[in-house]
Amino acid sequence: MAQLIVRNLEASLVKALKARAARHGRSAEAEHREILRAALQQVEPEPTLKELLLQMPNVGLDLDFVRPRDLGRKVRL
Repeated sequence: MAQLIVRNLEASLVKALKARAARHGRSAEAEHREILRAALQQVEPEPTLKELLLQMPNVGLDLDFVRPRDLGRKVRL
């Protein structure tokens, strides 16, 4: 198992960690592990196509995307 040392924490943060650990009935070290585990193992869902499209900025005009009608090429028979 690896060890992790966190330095230069504010006293208020350490106090809050110890209080949270006491509420959950575990040591500050165990609480710290649980906080890291919960934060780093969260799986963020992939955005849907609709969400991606809604994030696109509304720029330009619809006329920018109009294609000329393809009449094909003349064929000699």
